[in-house]
Amino acid sequence: MNPNQGTNKTVLDRYLRLDIPDQKCQAMYVWVDGSGENLRSKTRTLNFVPKCPSELPIWNFDGSSTGQAEGSNSDVYLYPVAIYRDPFRLGNNKLVLCETYKYNKKPTDTNQRWKCLEVMKKAADQHPWFGMEQEYTLLDTDKHPLGWPKNGYPGPQGPYYCGVGANKVYGRDVVEAHYRACLYTGINISGENAEVMPAQWEFQVGPCEGITMGDDLWMARYLLHRVAEDFNVVVTLDPKPIPGDWNGAGMHTNFSTAGMRSPNGILEIESAIEKLSKVHDKHIQAYDPHGGKDNERRLTGRHETSSIHDFSAGVANRGASIRIPRGVAEEKTGYLEDRRPSSNADPYVVSDRLVRTICLNEQ
Repeated sequence: MNPNQGTNKTVLDRYLRLDIPDQKCQAMYVWVDGSGENLRSKTRTLNFVPKCPSELPIWNFDGSSTGQAEGSNSDVYLYPVAIYRDPFRLGNNKLVLCETYKYNKKPTDTNQRWKCLEVMKKAADQHPWFGMEQEYTLLDTDKHPLGWPKNGYPGPQGPYYCGVGANKVYGRDVVEAHYRACLYTGINISGENAEVMPAQWEFQVGPCEGITMGDDLWMARYLLHRVAEDFNVVVTLDPKPIPGDWNGAGMHTNFSTAGMRSPNGILEIESAIEKLSKVHDKHIQAYDPHGGKDNERRLTGRHETSSIHDFSAGVANRGASIRIPRGVAEEKTGYLEDRRPSSNADPYVVSDRLVRTICLNEQ
């Protein structure tokens, strides 16, 4: 049964085209819920068009329904931190990314942004840049991979990566719509491609400096789920959605500092890799929401991954923990790629951990 039976996007569009009064604005507040993986949202009317987060009112929600509070003390506060154009309602309407705070004004357990922001301020003089490659899998509403035979499997991996054709690519409409939605909002999306497993895709966000990386990636995730909803498709960020001889999904993270991007920055890159090698276990714990348990299914040393138990690095090696791109090695300047973060990792936690290790020399 189609859960959206009875809805009609053409009819909806008739209402979305209705004019709203001048200086009225719909602001959709978006936040990370108590799972640390899922997003929630709700909308309020404003009597002005906001230009920056500080102009927006603090709001609240029922945290007992999102795993962030008890029913006897359920109000959780929403603090606006970033504003984006709304690609669904258009006009002056906004999407508002928020941090969550408890009744006592302390951050909720899944509010990782505030800590990340403090770290980014400390390392601001090193100008840390990030580029994150978000892999994901499209599913039917029955949670079966989109386009896969209902009682079997598609052909082996090989023809699907960056593929073209109806027998190789499933769900391109969702991908194209999401790409345009991100560009419209102002998210610094830099590309997309079909991945190795059929119905698996990737989009890239960056380069972004500091806290903007986490902000843009979380909002891009929200847009992905919201766009897929319009196509009656489900998105999963599970790092190993299909067991067996199928690629998992990661969030490969490209990282550089001003020193790495300078002439002969390869020395800074090599120094960073040495630092990372000494705290491999701490990074593994930070690189998925369950302290490494999700990545145990993915980081097996097969399917373009390193072993979760061992640290490794190499030039152009997609089976290493840290990859130095071939062009970087030749030009002796640029960035490194950390291939360990899982697809469902919190980008604030990943960027925080990288900066702590590489820029702040924390062990």
